[in-house]
Amino acid sequence: MTSPNMFIVFVGDVARTVDFYRQLFDLEPSFFPSPGFATFSLADGVDLALWSGHGDALDGDPVRTSEVTLCLPGGPAVIEEQYRAWTGLGVTVLEPPHEAVFGRTFVVADPDGNRIRVAPVD
Repeated sequence: MTSPNMFIVFVGDVARTVDFYRQLFDLEPSFFPSPGFATFSLADGVDLALWSGHGDALDGDPVRTSEVTLCLPGGPAVIEEQYRAWTGLGVTVLEPPHEAVFGRTFVVADPDGNRIRVAPVD
């Protein structure tokens, strides 16, 4: 079976966004060959890529139809703890903690407005 193994997020400044994701997820990039592209290894053979090769994707006020999601075990208290930690870093909050169909959740934005959700493990 074939499975997706790289998820690309379009960004304006890869180095700036690498620093943001490095701080948020406590990860180092696994591949950073040029100022325009970097990847973070998420699991064996699965990467999150940051790419500035499609700068026009960020022009105007683009509609965000996808999210990078961090699913955490441990229930609502862990979600709230993560929210406090990230807001302490000064992230832009798009949706403060609230209940959704899958449990307690919140959404922040990276420097280019890409959505990052924290939710419980299902």
